[in-house]
Amino acid sequence: MLNIPRPQAVIFDMDGLLLDSERVALASFEEAATALGAPWTRELGLSLVGRSARDCDTIIARAFGEAFPLEPLRERFSEIYDAKVAAGSIPLKPWVRELLDWLEAARIPRAVATSTFRKRAEAKLARAHLLQRFDAMACGDEILRGKPAPDIYELAAQRVGAEPRDCLALEDSNVGIRAAVSASMRAVMVPDLLQPDADIRRYGVPIVPSLKEVLIALQG
Repeated sequence: MLNIPRPQAVIFDMDGLLLDSERVALASFEEAATALGAPWTRELGLSLVGRSARDCDTIIARAFGEAFPLEPLRERFSEIYDAKVAAGSIPLKPWVRELLDWLEAARIPRAVATSTFRKRAEAKLARAHLLQRFDAMACGDEILRGKPAPDIYELAAQRVGAEPRDCLALEDSNVGIRAAVSASMRAVMVPDLLQPDADIRRYGVPIVPSLKEVLIALQG
């Protein structure tokens, strides 16, 4: 049974944890790449999960070659993906609202630590009616090193006024869990597109099927 001591703050990843957006993002990347004649694969898409835009560009350039025109791909992806965000095509993951309701009632601060750039992250959270439910955000364009470096979680803790070691980090990706652990946070993984790698299991990080288990543990 999951046991979570009461945290000073809870820090959430966004894509794949709060929002069921990873599938939409990867489908948008595939559509954009196909339009440019680039050989997109599912494996390439999965390697981008949880990564910052800069790191994604590095991975794509490595896959397609340094001469591949990244800017047209990024522009086409943004057109496709942002239209889907505006259309409300990204649903919430299960038990998000219930967990946020409980944390608010318990007066436990809440922050978001997302690799997504702030402008897009705010638009996605606002479209899902979640933006005002968080006390702070740390975004991919506000740190030098993306996940799995600890920077984004350390910044989120700072902005919510908590010590990293007293925070609970909730993540769906392997790179995100590595970032949270590197920041000395207690972490729980709720897998989405990716299952936990061997090192995540060696860390002893709890792995649960949904945020419901996190809610029950905090209530208990």
